[in-house]
Order: sequence, then structure tokens, then C-alpha cells
Amino acid sequence: MNIIHHGARTGVTGSCHEIRVGTHGLLVDCGLFQGEEKGRSLDIEFPIDHIRALLLTHCHIDHIGRLPWLLAAGFRGPIYATEATAALLPLMLEDGLKIHLGLNKAQCEKFTGLVQGLLKPIPFDCRVELILPSGELVSICFRPAGHILGSAYIELSLPGERSGEQKVVFSGDLGPCDTPLLVDPQSPEQVDILVIESTYGDKQHQPVRLREQQLATIIDRSLNDGGAILIPAFSVGRTQELLFDIENLITRTMSGFSKQNSSLAKWYQLPVILDSPLAMGVTQQYVSFQRLWAKEAKQRIITGRHPLSFEQCITINQHSDHIALVNRIKATGEPAIIVAASGMCAGGRILNYLDALLPDPRTDVVMVGYQARGTLGRQLLGQPRQVDIRNSRVAVNATVHSMSGYSAHADQDDLMKFVANIKHGPQQIRIVHGDVKAQEALARKLAAIKPDCEIIIAANEKN
Repeated sequence: MNIIHHGARTGVTGSCHEIRVGTHGLLVDCGLFQGEEKGRSLDIEFPIDHIRALLLTHCHIDHIGRLPWLLAAGFRGPIYATEATAALLPLMLEDGLKIHLGLNKAQCEKFTGLVQGLLKPIPFDCRVELILPSGELVSICFRPAGHILGSAYIELSLPGERSGEQKVVFSGDLGPCDTPLLVDPQSPEQVDILVIESTYGDKQHQPVRLREQQLATIIDRSLNDGGAILIPAFSVGRTQELLFDIENLITRTMSGFSKQNSSLAKWYQLPVILDSPLAMGVTQQYVSFQRLWAKEAKQRIITGRHPLSFEQCITINQHSDHIALVNRIKATGEPAIIVAASGMCAGGRILNYLDALLPDPRTDVVMVGYQARGTLGRQLLGQPRQVDIRNSRVAVNATVHSMSGYSAHADQDDLMKFVANIKHGPQQIRIVHGDVKAQEALARKLAAIKPDCEIIIAANEKN
């Protein structure tokens, strides 16, 4: 048995890992490179004739974005994923095909139809047995990872070298603990080899319980001085978490509403604009899979609330309506919360808002997700005086906020907790999906809690 990392070795994009059993292989994820790694070839530069199946941890583009190139290279094996990931996958792929390849709707549907023919949706915690051509039996199980809807870490049971099974776990992207919308990831009982992400392996997030309070402070400021709140958000995960919290803020604030309190009246009139057709489609899937929500989220539904489709939430679909809204807000300076993709400001409708509103000092930009090196989002976190947007220099007079409490990724403490709660093992940990500094910091921490474990930093390993 051998593990090869074809992506996400020295950064957080392009996740693609191969586990080879004898002469046959399984592929875990096949993601797109982003940020500084965007210039890397999208072609599948490793042999695939021996790959018997593709396993998807979740449907973020840095984990599924090279699927078109994998199929173009000839792969036609089964694609295993959770039920929710299988439902979201066509939406995400169609969006990527339009952006990166310029395909029209008919071409996108032809490709997504091919993918759906290969998809094998698997419920959480159910085992699937895959018999390799050489006769080896591999058992596959998807466990909730808490990162986004449908996200999973994957448990593989493989034939052992001597006796019994060897258990290998690929973490995918693990989510933080104590978020109200999705359940927390639970550690596996036994692991021999763990491949774990390290996106925030050297950092701690702000507590989740404080994020609503911080968001409320920013909204109050905007209501007092005018101007828009721009939130570049990933269409899967962060958008839904934000809508969930905004609905709760409005509901709690309006419970004390009275005509005499003009401040609360402004909350009632505040538009919350979801300007992303992809995010709208994804949000519908979140509603369809309410059975995967955490207890707190389910309780709001029971009480008659609609945390992802509330009255003040306005959706913008047509591009012409989007342009008209950008021009209107630029001209009027009226308060509004605008949630638009892309989350790293690497494209999408958020660029038009940033181009129009960054020069306005009343504008607030709230960064709520990981910003890869080389992206506009990473630049804005440094509060520069100017940035380049579509080859034009744009002044930055807006205030840029960073709220790590909305991160979809586990921080260092969460990653440590996940490993510490493994009762048996692991004997080896392979650290991937993080900048070199984050991988090394996590390795030092893990060595302290698993002193008998071999720890391998993928960034330092020759593939």
C-alpha cells in the first residue's frame, strides 16, 4: 500500500491524493488549483489506467474542479460521494465549466450528465465494498466532517500485510466545532494511517459564539453612516452560515422593535441581498437536506422560522438586475448587506461591487473564509491603498474586516481534538492541504499528543 499526493502538498488548493493497493489505485478528490497555484497545468499529469474509483470528500472547487480534465484523460470509473455531495456536484461543475472553459448550457448539461452516470451516492456511515481486479477487498465509509453540506472524511479498510485490516482515513476538509448549522466531526475509533488537512494548522479562530456579535456591530455601523456591507462568500457553506446568522440577528433585534426606536426600525428595513445564482441553488439543497443539520438549526424550523429563506432576503438572478443594483447602491450609498461570490474575490459578481464601492469610506468588506496566496481577497486583508481589479487600479477607502469565526475549516485546536480523540492509533500521520508553515506547526503539536506516531509533512516529501 502506498499513498501519493498529486495536489495540495505545499498549499491549500488542488487536493488530489492516490492510495495504491498493489497495482491498482483509488483517487481521493481531484481539485482545481487556485491563487498562486492557478498557473499550474490543469491536465492530469499522472497515470490513471490503474485508477479504479474516485472518492470525493466534498464539492468545493479545490476538491472537485479538475474532474473535467480527469474524464477527458479517459477516466470512467465509479465516483463515490455522500448523497448531499452528489446533489451539489452538478451545480458546482456547471459553474466551473462556464467560468473556466466558457461552455454553454447544453455543453455543461452533456458533461454533468456523464458525471451523474458515474456517481454512486452513499449515505453517511454506510459501508461500501469495492473488489479490485486483483481480488483485494476495500471497504469505504463516509463520516460527517462538518465542513459544508455533505462533507465527509473517508475511512478505508484495506487488506493488511499480515493479518486483519489496515484502516486509512482521509480527512478531506474538517469543519470547526460548535457551529449551529452543521454537526461537529466525530473522530474515528481506530486509524492506522491518517491523511489530515492543515489549512489553519498554525492558527486559532475567533470563537463561533462571538461571530454574531461582531457581525451585529458592523451592521449597526452601516445603518448609522450608510454604505454597503460586502461579504465575498463561498457559494457552498459560508453563504448559508451567514444567512443563518443574519436571520437570527434580525429576529432577535426585531423582538424588541417599537416605532419609538428608530435604530431598530432600520434593521427592519435593511435588505439582505444574495447575488449569486450558484449560491441560490446550493441554498435550496441545504433546505432539502435539513436532516443533516445540527440540533439548533432543526429547532428553528420546528418553531416556524426559515433561517435560509427569510422575508428580508432578496435574491438576484439576472445579470442585468445585478448591474442595475451595483449602480444604484453606488449612487445612493444606502445600507445593504450584499453576499456574493467568489469567496476569495477571484472572480464572480463580487468584483463589480468591489470595483464600484471600495473607494467609498462608508463601505465595509467582511472577509469570512480562507484567502489563498495570490488572490484579491488576500490583498484586501492587508488594507492596501489600491488594488487591481480587471486591469484597473481601484482606490481602497473601505474598511476591511476579517472574521475567522465564519471559517469552514477546523483551526489548530479543532484539528488537535480530532486526532487526540482517536482511541487506537494512528501509526502514521501525513499532513497535507496547508501552507508549509501551517503544516510544520501542526506537525509539532501532533508530535506532542501522539509521540509514538510517524509524522510526515507532505510539503517536505518528494513525491
